[in-house]
Amino acid sequence: MNRFFCFSATVLFCLGSLAQSDIPPYKKVPYFPPVKLLLSDSSTWYQKDDLPKKTPVLMMYFNPNCDHCQHETEDIVKNIDKFKDIHIVMATGMHFDSMRVFKERYRLGDFKNIVVGYDPGFFLMTFYQVHSLPFLALYNRWKELISAFEGGLPVDRILKEFEQ
Repeated sequence: MNRFFCFSATVLFCLGSLAQSDIPPYKKVPYFPPVKLLLSDSSTWYQKDDLPKKTPVLMMYFNPNCDHCQHETEDIVKNIDKFKDIHIVMATGMHFDSMRVFKERYRLGDFKNIVVGYDPGFFLMTFYQVHSLPFLALYNRWKELISAFEGGLPVDRILKEFEQ
């Protein structure tokens, strides 16, 4: 009886810890991650401390060659006036040169509230456990997670999420 109890307790403990491993890190720690992105000048690093204070943040993980990512970016740029009070961080793990071309194509450097950076260690891909692109994570002004989405999202829906 005693062995059965010990065996059962061990199995339950192992199953419980396995179930918890399926939870992505961004849900376990629902705050803006400690990013370290290399900017397009190839010498400046952008980190969490560089985020503007008391400003909501839209984190978009993208691939410059992804059609959905391109459409999401086009929609954001077309509606950039609606994002004037939201800081947008766009990160990619794809080749540095393709990120630079993407930034120029959509003229993202023209907008003060958009930062585009290269994630050389693929930290964000792992942190968010990205399966579909673009991946959007929305944070309130205290950098607490509001919600996260895989795949494109209409601009109106993004803005509505920030209002909650």
